[in-house]
Parts: sequence; structure tokens; C-alpha cells
Amino acid sequence: MNGWFLSHPATRGFDIDDPRLTVIRHRLLQEKRFLNRLYQDWYNLIKVNLGNLNSPIIELGSGPGFLENYIPHVIKTDIFFHPFIHLVNDGMKLPFLLNSLDALVLLDVFHHMQNVKEFLDEAERTLRIGGRIIMIEPWVSKWSKAALSMVSHELVDTDIKSWQFNSTGPLSGSNQALPWIVFCRDREEFFKEFSHFQIIKIQPMMPFRFILSGGLSTWISLPEFLYPLVKKIETFFKRQMDDWGMFALIVIEKVK
Repeated sequence: MNGWFLSHPATRGFDIDDPRLTVIRHRLLQEKRFLNRLYQDWYNLIKVNLGNLNSPIIELGSGPGFLENYIPHVIKTDIFFHPFIHLVNDGMKLPFLLNSLDALVLLDVFHHMQNVKEFLDEAERTLRIGGRIIMIEPWVSKWSKAALSMVSHELVDTDIKSWQFNSTGPLSGSNQALPWIVFCRDREEFFKEFSHFQIIKIQPMMPFRFILSGGLSTWISLPEFLYPLVKKIETFFKRQMDDWGMFALIVIEKVK
């Protein structure tokens, strides 16, 4: 899905790290209704897992999304300026006071952070006790290792030893295996380094919906009326999501 033929005509000629592409993708996210429904489900999962947390809630790497429709008081940030955010902010250098935040929300962002330890240090510093990091990220499974290589330009390197990589840019630089590496493969190291955090939930999910949506880079998409059917089909894989999950909901809480 990465060839010129499959790329969406509106995105051709733009570098992936160009902020103007985010503006185009904001429009595409409204037009591609199957993909829009997927984002709606992602945002509902985030809202449910916020529980009673209220404000301040910071979304990192907001991109072209519309989380404000579900959490009106969210403060939307991104690493470069575009019209859909409140604040330009680097997730590895958060401009917030000690113990001042209720939640940090990341949708498809964590795996772009070239030094996740710096981000986790900042999260530990800025979150109140009981505050949460809520992420929806690509996940490593038997199915996703094959599928992600077919539908994404982004690296999936499960063998990298460290939690860092040399970034080529805020959007082009990534390792989609990073959430799995930190919170699954290196889980003991995570707890040793960040003893103030507890992993509340890791929920692999959604093996097919993103692929069938075509994402924001291609013109491909199933029609919206098929979305409930695909969602229903995915329920038959519920007990095998460790093998089939393409994304994961990750909820981490600061407990001390």
C-alpha cells in the first residue's frame, strides 16, 4: 500500500513530515467514513479508560484527530504547529509543573518517540498520583508482523536492544514494535526503571479495521456501511487477540 498508485491523490508530493500534510489528513479523516468510525471507537476507548479523571488532560501528537469531540476540555498538542492544536510541544520535554496533570493521551504516537525513557520520565514527573497514560498503539502479534509490513512504511523492529532509535523526522521516524518492546518484552525493565507506574491494562485488539480503512495515506477504504460487519467479525477473534491483535490499548497509572 505504499506505492504511488495506491497513495491518496491529495497527499502526493508532500513529505510525510510536512505540517501541511496534517491539514490535508484532517480533511481526509472526515471524508473517509470507515476510518472515521475507527477513530470514533478509539476515542471512546480512551474516554472510558479515563474513568473519573477530569482536567488537565493532555493529548500528545494530536495530528489531524478530533478527540475534543469526546473530551471537550482536552488540551491538544503536537510537535509542530497546525490549526488543530492548542500548543506546540515535544513529548520528551513537557512544559507542565510537577504533579499537575490528570492524564496524558497518545494515539499512534508512542512508537514515534526516539527516546521513550525521556517521555516516561516526564510523564512520571508531571502526572498526579492516580494520573494515567492512555495509549492506543500498533502491537506485535503473529498477524500484525506480517500485516504491518504490507500496509505501512514504518519500521517494525522487534530485535532492537534499546528503547531508542535514530529518528528521521517527527512522523517518518518510528519503530512500531516499540510499545510491545517496552511494555511486554522488557516489562521487568520497565517496572525497575519506573517503579511509580503500574500497568493497568494491555488489550490487543482490532486485527482488520485499520487495514480495511486504508489509513490516511491511501485512497483505499471499505464503505462505511460495512464497518459494523467488520467489527462483528473481529469479535470471533477475541480469544486469540494475542495472535491477531494489530493495535493495543495500553493504560498505565501513577501509583506513588
